[in-house]
Amino acid sequence: MKLGMIGLGRMGANMTRRLLEGGHQVVAFDLSEEARAGVAAHGAATAATLPELIAQLEAPRVAWVMVPAGAPTDETIDTLAGLMSPGDVIVDGGNSFYKDGQAAAERLAPKGVRFIDAGVSGGIWGLENGYCMMVGGDKEAVAVVEPAFRTLAPPDGYAHVGPVGAGHYVKMVHNGIEYGMIQAYGEGFELMHAAEEFDLDLHEIASIWRYGSVVRSWLLELAELALREGAGFEDIRGVVADSGEGRWTVEDAVQRAVPAPVITASLYARFASRQEESYAARLSAALRNQFGGHAIVTEHGP
Repeated sequence: MKLGMIGLGRMGANMTRRLLEGGHQVVAFDLSEEARAGVAAHGAATAATLPELIAQLEAPRVAWVMVPAGAPTDETIDTLAGLMSPGDVIVDGGNSFYKDGQAAAERLAPKGVRFIDAGVSGGIWGLENGYCMMVGGDKEAVAVVEPAFRTLAPPDGYAHVGPVGAGHYVKMVHNGIEYGMIQAYGEGFELMHAAEEFDLDLHEIASIWRYGSVVRSWLLELAELALREGAGFEDIRGVVADSGEGRWTVEDAVQRAVPAPVITASLYARFASRQEESYAARLSAALRNQFGGHAIVTEHGP
């Protein structure tokens, strides 16, 4: 099939390449001329503007949006809506909030332009290994784009999970689970790192846990890569960013009164990792000193 890809960052560019390798035709757009040239070298047609991109597609046109969530995605969708015709399809494959996708579908409905929200997981390894595709939308719209979904995904890695909003909702929860898993691995390896009396080889442990262990996973395989000698782990600071999905998962759990203590704690751990100095810890130390005379550490020492 032929489709337009809008946004050629790490995900969009690699997805474009995988589609091309799968025999599809892609017209690619990005504000960066360098990014456009990068995918053109692999066989993509390019467009310098959105009207130029739409002009190169045939009905029913498919425009796949891979730009930052929020206003950039909304503005791109609304611009495309003014250029497209009834029966055309817009796919939002970014990390958008699921309710934003539902709102976009409502805005597009009077124009007859159909909307799909596609949760995409696979990161920088997706080009080689494929992307897990969690797709929301009506059956007719999904059927138009399904050849691309199946090319992007590895075998058994694609599903039409429900109506509009379902794709990004499932991806949101997926990322919340990811937060908890990453935090659990981090805490476990820190505990072993602290057990100095055993002189544990943490890379070796990560390596053997990949085989037969009940905690084996792709994240553990990545931990083994990160802990290899020469991988630069010793130079990494323990500052962990969070994307919107982790926060949205916790907020959604609160709204639905579903207990999610592990995911919530892992989100807060990321907040803590970015603090140069914890006000809460300072106050805790001061209170212990006040009620029990416990020692405190100041800028001048104990």
